[in-house]
Amino acid sequence: MHNNPAIVNAPGEAVNSQAREVYLRSFRSGDEDAFRELNEAWIAKYFRIEDADRKVLGDPVRNILQPGGHIFFAVMDGRIVGCCALLPMEPGSFELAKMAVNEDERGHGIGRKVLEYTIARAKQLGAHRLYLETNRKLENAIHLYESLGFRHLPLERVTPSPYARANVFMEMMLHEQSLRHTGICWVPDSGV
Repeated sequence: MHNNPAIVNAPGEAVNSQAREVYLRSFRSGDEDAFRELNEAWIAKYFRIEDADRKVLGDPVRNILQPGGHIFFAVMDGRIVGCCALLPMEPGSFELAKMAVNEDERGHGIGRKVLEYTIARAKQLGAHRLYLETNRKLENAIHLYESLGFRHLPLERVTPSPYARANVFMEMMLHEQSLRHTGICWVPDSGV
């Protein structure tokens, strides 16, 4: 799995999780179960799985990829340990959603790397804005988002969410002057 040309990190940029490298790549056919399982695990632990979750996680190809979205994965020792999705909104704008890291692998920088990779890919795709919804219970996630440049939205700029648990809304503007080197590079994907 590590020799696939779609999995490329700049030298020295693979995440070292207890001396194991983490590779970042795009969705491939067959990744549906891993995407669903990673997300169901954290959602069920902290909240309840909602109808909107069931729809997206039940068919990510139809509900994320076919409308123009993207899903990215962190892979370690041949297994998927993290993920993050970009859901298309209006032109030039994506919702960053369904970010998850396997509970056994948390605390090793995998979430930061998958988020940095997702932001870098959004920039490559020409996005000018990223939006996300989360919950104040997820303090570590909120801190990570803030550390990478996401800012809280005032309530008057928030549109109704399909998720009852959403009570924190953030955005990141992807201006040319805000681009910073993350050390991540990739090979364009051939599709699903």
